Amino acid sequence: MTPLPAQPPRIPMPRASVEDTGLPLPVLDALHPPLEHHVLKSLLGAWALAACSPEEALAVEDHLGMCGNCADEARRLREAVGLLQRPDSLDLDPGLRTRVLATCLDRRPPRIPVPEWARPYDAEIARLDALLQDFGDAEWHAPVRLRWFDGTEPASRRTTVAGVIAHLLAVDGLIAVALGLDDPLGDTDADPPTPTARTEAYWRASHFPPTRTVRAPWREQGHGIVRTVSFTGGSAGGLGVPYGVGELPLHDAMIERAFECWVHAEDIAEAVDYPYDPPSARHLNRMIDLAARLLPTSLAERRRAGLASPARTPRHLVPAGTPGRTLRLEIEGSGGGEWLIPLDSPAEVGSAEHEVAHVALDGVEFCRLAAGHVSPDEAAAGQLGDREAIKDVLLAAASLSRM
Repeated sequence: MTPLPAQPPRIPMPRASVEDTGLPLPVLDALHPPLEHHVLKSLLGAWALAACSPEEALAVEDHLGMCGNCADEARRLREAVGLLQRPDSLDLDPGLRTRVLATCLDRRPPRIPVPEWARPYDAEIARLDALLQDFGDAEWHAPVRLRWFDGTEPASRRTTVAGVIAHLLAVDGLIAVALGLDDPLGDTDADPPTPTARTEAYWRASHFPPTRTVRAPWREQGHGIVRTVSFTGGSAGGLGVPYGVGELPLHDAMIERAFECWVHAEDIAEAVDYPYDPPSARHLNRMIDLAARLLPTSLAERRRAGLASPARTPRHLVPAGTPGRTLRLEIEGSGGGEWLIPLDSPAEVGSAEHEVAHVALDGVEFCRLAAGHVSPDEAAAGQLGDREAIKDVLLAAASLSRM
């Protein structure tokens, strides 16, 4: 007798449980019926923007494998999305270093911390040094045009990437000398010892145009400055740093040097066609605050030179610290805030009750105005109130710049 062929084992179907009230289990496809063509086509835009739910994205991708027209449309949409996106910078997020250091310091506080007012300078020289790290000879000799506002009109000077670093080295030397460190100019005289005169003296003393070799002394000087102010425990913040025609306390001079380091790093990045981001919001706010605090002095200097409208408050009747005519400077965006700028004298104080004008500017735009990279007439500013006062303050901001 021929044996019957072996039957495959029977796989039992799932049974309804008591909780299911004895009804048969639903078919999964019945719960999620396939989407129709017109629905899937309407989802192509959201799919290209990665805005679909996982289930919708899976359904669209399955459909694209079967529908050539939708596949072509999806490809075009993805290409369009790519054009809308800003090219990503190869630079690290400028705030990444600050966040990493903050996390590390929370876990293990430094034995000798960097003073808060020195941290923007420390961060900006580190960012610029990272930009310079992989430069070849061609990049070091790339032409750079330094720009500033000389009080009445834009001015500029042509140099190279290496020449910019030499400029930073010479001007940072003002702080180095104030701290008792070596002067990068050595025995070279710069009379008067202004930033511009020191730069010109350093360039003249070089037998050949500066090359990549200037990077090492600039970097070592920067590290020496940060190390020295850290060892003081921050107590040296009030030390005066002479700038030839004036003086800044060390804590402000360090912010000023951080600001110039960032501005010239952007000049270098532009010369080599490389993206460069602004400082972190906290550091940008300190730079904006310094510029805002210097505006009354800049405005007074322009008034003495006959370049600004005369003061409207009689000087002999108003004691120092008295509220006077005020402009409200509103800085928007990263690092922003509001500052009340006295218009008639640096000895007065800004007062909301005496406000005669209001100016609103983006934070980076204001910094570029203060650096002389944007003319007062071209600054994208929202303006309300006394037009003459607004013009004087914008010109005073641009006059903060120098080579």
